[in-house]
Amino acid sequence: MCKKNSGTVLAEPAKVVNYKEPVQAVQTAATSSSAPEEANNTKTAATSSEDLDVITSPMVGTFYTSGSPGDEAFVQVGSSVSSNTVVCVIEAMKLFNDITADMNGEIAEILVSNGELVEYGQPLFKVRKK
Repeated sequence: MCKKNSGTVLAEPAKVVNYKEPVQAVQTAATSSSAPEEANNTKTAATSSEDLDVITSPMVGTFYTSGSPGDEAFVQVGSSVSSNTVVCVIEAMKLFNDITADMNGEIAEILVSNGELVEYGQPLFKVRKK
């Protein structure tokens, strides 16, 4: 949501949402010959699922990974971020708004492609908190 203040538009900071990936249970039959393999799959799914926070879009607009087309992306998977790290830019009505991480952690996944339209509240990044 945007606030209007004497002719300039100020964007609110991105909201942080606690996100847990769903773990799919694997059903195994007691007489199945592939029971040990399926048990290993269940263990892998359980260990790969961890608590991740999500950085969401504070506005409707176009998502950009860098400040200009030739520049390097602000963050990539594995990048460390702090509360004031700019993670992307969202263009809304010809205004480019810097979106900050608002948390300390590491980028686990980028959920949006460069140049993609995003909605208010849409998840942009998954962050593993430190």
